[in-house]
Amino acid sequence: MTDEANFADQIENEKNRTNVRCQFCNSLMLKAKEASYCEQEVNVPLMVQKKDSKSDSLNTETLHHFWLVEDMMTFENIGFSHTVDGRKFLVCADCERGPVGYHELSTKRCYLSLKRVVHVDA
Repeated sequence: MTDEANFADQIENEKNRTNVRCQFCNSLMLKAKEASYCEQEVNVPLMVQKKDSKSDSLNTETLHHFWLVEDMMTFENIGFSHTVDGRKFLVCADCERGPVGYHELSTKRCYLSLKRVVHVDA
């Protein structure tokens, strides 16, 4: 997980400065300079759901900082999970942990949360 205080260090010319990897298994998700930085406010399910939650509701958190990937084929390694309200959630294809972001079905754009991945020099 990348600390919010360090987000600015990861952005160079509005692109991801370094490789982006899974925080759990270190799988390479995205190579350096392949995505654009964007800010938006989106509710995404927690990576670990609270045990006392009802089975028909998801605990979410609001995320603000994303890598925008215009073409899903740009990813080195990404998986897709459940569809909710026109969004498919992105997970690590190797360990299946996530969601690390989402795929907007209407625009076919992918948004990878800076907070839910790690950034490693290329």
